[in-house]
Amino acid sequence: MNKRKKTYLNILLILLVLAFFVTPLGYEGKVLLNKIFSFSPGITPVEERARIVDYDWTLKDAEWNQFSFERSEGNVVFVNFWASWRLPSLAELQSIQEVYDRYKGKVDFYIITDEEREPVEAFMEEHDFTFPVTYLIIGEDNPFPDGDPPRTYILSKEGYIAVAKEGIADWSNKKVYTLLDTLISE
Repeated sequence: MNKRKKTYLNILLILLVLAFFVTPLGYEGKVLLNKIFSFSPGITPVEERARIVDYDWTLKDAEWNQFSFERSEGNVVFVNFWASWRLPSLAELQSIQEVYDRYKGKVDFYIITDEEREPVEAFMEEHDFTFPVTYLIIGEDNPFPDGDPPRTYILSKEGYIAVAKEGIADWSNKKVYTLLDTLISE
């Protein structure tokens, strides 16, 4: 009887592992694991902060109209590079939505993708995201280092990089809120 119980448990474990990798349940489980293992980003000490060289950067808004990043010069800025097809981006975007809900109108948000509009709009609707999407113009120089998404930067009003995070992070926490409040009040 003991052997039979172990066999059933092994079969159950194998089915659980298979479900994790090949079913929608597995996709949601991976998003949850990414959320659980994402931590608050590190904040660069004031004396070590680099300054972006230039705000001269052209992007596209949600209506596909071009605009200049220069409009954010002198403001606190939250920049996130993401991709709808990258699993870590989804987990991270959920916390970014919370930051956006709390700081819209006080911080300029650039949630940037290089994807086409239609799949991005479908992704946004599917996940009930309301933050503004910004579209990267391929080949356009930008003030941030190249890299794979997700990548996030928080800039002070003077253009100093207070946070430079590659990879997933939990943005909706007291540490980030305190930083943003400090940068806004400067």
